[in-house]
Amino acid sequence: MLTFETINELTLKVTCTGNDVLFTKAGSFIAGENPGGKNYKFEKLLLGPQGNIAQAALGSIMRRVTKENIPLMKVTMMGDSVTYYADYSQHVVIYKLAIGEIVSVESENILAFTQDCKYSVRFIGCGVVSQKGLATSTLTGTGNNAYVAILTNGNPIVLNNERSRDNICVDPDAVICWMGQSGYCDPQIRADLSWKNFIGQASGESYYFEWSGSQPVSVVVQPSERRGGIQVSID
Repeated sequence: MLTFETINELTLKVTCTGNDVLFTKAGSFIAGENPGGKNYKFEKLLLGPQGNIAQAALGSIMRRVTKENIPLMKVTMMGDSVTYYADYSQHVVIYKLAIGEIVSVESENILAFTQDCKYSVRFIGCGVVSQKGLATSTLTGTGNNAYVAILTNGNPIVLNNERSRDNICVDPDAVICWMGQSGYCDPQIRADLSWKNFIGQASGESYYFEWSGSQPVSVVVQPSERRGGIQVSID
């Protein structure tokens, strides 16, 4: 059995009791400790974490086509141990998913997940506004030990409208992930264009994601924007 916790906000600590398997971003291991000789090993996943070869191959092709591909590493743990993972001093946020609960997350922001999470890629049609393309990665809880560790560039904020039923708007290049009470709960794509966009006087905030008050959702946003998106202007 695995448990996740953060150390100093920047490091993921994974405690293993007995035998288990962990999936992490390749190269993210920084330290480990256990009684006796080293009882965990690392293996790069050539295809993916799916159970059978056909599904793994299909998943690998899908991730490469949609640019949601990240190099994954399988950590096989054979006994009690504590291991630590990090990625360029980025902040780490941990979620434990309920069975059937889904988190939609940018692939580059995935640090680690347990084998009780189903990892896949799906199309959401948001490529017109974000550099991340037409797809996003999803992790679905399939068991009672479905942990996910997510990376953010700085301390994130979490916007939630489950009680307030307020509308939520976010910059596509700042959003990290979102979770809803019903299915994928994907955002609407909105544009705020005017004649100024076409004479080089754009505000830089012409596109955004919007969740209405009828979509109960939690959205994690980092205090940093990715370099990308579309600039609409005429010099």
